[in-house]
Amino acid sequence: MKPDIAFVGLGYIGLPTAVVMANSGLNVVGVDVMADKVTSVNAGEVPIVEPGLETALKEALASGRFYATTEMPHASAYIIAVPTPFDEHHAVDMRYIYSAAEAIAPHLEGDELIVLESTSPPMTTEKMAQRIFELRPDLSADHENEHNETTSKVIHFAHCPERILPGHAMEELRTNDRIIGGTTIRGTERAKAIYAQFCEGELLETNARTAELAKLTENSFRDVNIAFANELSMIADDFGINVWELIELANHHPRVNILQPGPGVGGHCIAVDPWFIVASSPEQANLIRTAREVNDSKPDWVLEKVSEAIKRTNATQIAVLGLAFKPDIDDLRESPSLKLAESITTSHPDCQILAAEPNIKALPPQLAKFPNVQLAEADQAIRQAQVVVLLVNHKEFRTLSATSLRGKELVDTKGIWDS
Repeated sequence: MKPDIAFVGLGYIGLPTAVVMANSGLNVVGVDVMADKVTSVNAGEVPIVEPGLETALKEALASGRFYATTEMPHASAYIIAVPTPFDEHHAVDMRYIYSAAEAIAPHLEGDELIVLESTSPPMTTEKMAQRIFELRPDLSADHENEHNETTSKVIHFAHCPERILPGHAMEELRTNDRIIGGTTIRGTERAKAIYAQFCEGELLETNARTAELAKLTENSFRDVNIAFANELSMIADDFGINVWELIELANHHPRVNILQPGPGVGGHCIAVDPWFIVASSPEQANLIRTAREVNDSKPDWVLEKVSEAIKRTNATQIAVLGLAFKPDIDDLRESPSLKLAESITTSHPDCQILAAEPNIKALPPQLAKFPNVQLAEADQAIRQAQVVVLLVNHKEFRTLSATSLRGKELVDTKGIWDS
């Protein structure tokens, strides 16, 4: 199969997107550096929890329009969806993007399109392009004759940020609007033609820098609003006020819609992306920085509440309900709940920590290294523990009976039991 698309990175975003593309009629090769993941994918096994993905993957494999490999092929277009963590200065760490660019560069012949989906600050797509041209000085970018037919040595670039919700990826990949930002008009046109084959939402044309900042803006907006709710929860606690009742009352105002507080903010997007704006524009991004600091500090506040509960009850066993960064998925990236579980463990080494996370089969490395932590079913953890800490409102926890919680010291960060 000669691929139309080489999709680089088969993670939470890459694998669902590659599969949806293949099932929409494109010939797609999924590329990943992890050989075990490639083997599993080619066997029709999905390495993540995403409803509908396993069925769609098997359909794509059976069609012959998709397979996974560790070897970079030549393709008409390359789409890159690799991690973009931040470094010690909260600037984007380019190593994964550069690694993908370096793997692609030897295969370019001219007139290929390279799309960066990975969330990143303005000018990242241009930096990726520059790395490719450093490796391939025989190639060039189409900067001048944007409406003319391309020459054999021109490479096109675009940024098309993903904006799907884990747990709803298979639907939102098709229905969400997409931003298409080329470094040139021709790059935008080429990228739009690809996304039009599987996206039912509106395809919004712009330039690469605006597309990059748009994704960061979306997640920073949400981060600021979550920070307001988290800060409000701490203020309400000082007054002995139920914050969930407070928010419900305030939201009856026709122009008020306060979000729900929690133990912090996690995931690879909202917990990371605002820092890219702060690092890129440190003099102006004051509100965005403050919101990040509020949300990053919330786990410390929760830890203090847990420690107070342990002290009041002389607890020796603690039930920690939820490790993922959001409900009903297995995604632990930047999870405040996982960090909190680790902090509770290290702060109270004499306590046994019973961690209940129904979406994983083994403790993550951050907790597995501690002898006083074990993965447990929620019912078992609650039955044995004196203190129960709710960090994620998974569906399994939302249906817990009040009887099972009777006599327990509760720390509820999601308002399931306190509302």
